[in-house]
Amino acid sequence: MKREPHLSNLPDEQWALIEPMITAWKQDRVARSATGGPGSGDLREVVNAIFHQNRTGCQWRLSPHDFPAWPAVFHCFGLWRQDGLDQRIQELLRCQVREKARRSEDPSLVIIDTQSVRAAAGVPRTTTGLDVNKKVSGRKRGLAVDLPGLIIGAVVMAASAHDNAAGIALLDQAAERCGVRLEKALADQGFKDEVIVPRALLDIDVEAVRRNPADQGKGFAPQPKRWAVEQTNGTLMLYRRLTREHDHRPGTSASRVYWASTANMARRPTAPTLTWRDTLGLAA
Repeated sequence: MKREPHLSNLPDEQWALIEPMITAWKQDRVARSATGGPGSGDLREVVNAIFHQNRTGCQWRLSPHDFPAWPAVFHCFGLWRQDGLDQRIQELLRCQVREKARRSEDPSLVIIDTQSVRAAAGVPRTTTGLDVNKKVSGRKRGLAVDLPGLIIGAVVMAASAHDNAAGIALLDQAAERCGVRLEKALADQGFKDEVIVPRALLDIDVEAVRRNPADQGKGFAPQPKRWAVEQTNGTLMLYRRLTREHDHRPGTSASRVYWASTANMARRPTAPTLTWRDTLGLAA
């Protein structure tokens, strides 16, 4: 019986965006090493399996049997994380999405923030901790995003780590990927001078955005520009594998953030650009 494709599968036009990078990586990997290569499997199906696991939250061994065998998918996932291919694909799509929106490839302003995520049973205690402020035992996920909410950098560490450690790592990633164009970063009040002062050496102006006194006692209140990183965190929660820390290695968790971002952005360059006339027609 023929099975319907999974909803998380990449359509042809989206696969065409990332296929050249994966093919180039495969050729380079085979040239560099006679062993430990990706094998002869369908790498598009491997990507589909990763997208499916990210979105549904299933375990490796419980992947649907119409995907490649889970050890093969796990092997490729580890190689791509090790070689940084997951980040390069995400960076390529980010530049394409920004260009389609008539923005420059790299932003001049980024927003950084962290959120603490509970760890599942079996995650090593050596890679987790307790966030005493949020009363969360697990890991801390830090993001650096641009104004449209596209991810520039991601870092995962124990929840007991101070926001400063995440902020320094995120700004270092942003400076490396955006170059001299990056001028300013917005952060919340949890980031102290340990982040603000040293980053000035990179010519990055780090501003700690303080909450409007009029919003005190009202619960959550969106802050201008900084709401973009909150929106991105909320979007990542649509991927069940990211709602809780299941992976033993923090680097694996960071890789899942990049793959989730890739799944989101792959739809944007292939989506039709609507003019104001098209918008009026849809409203009618």
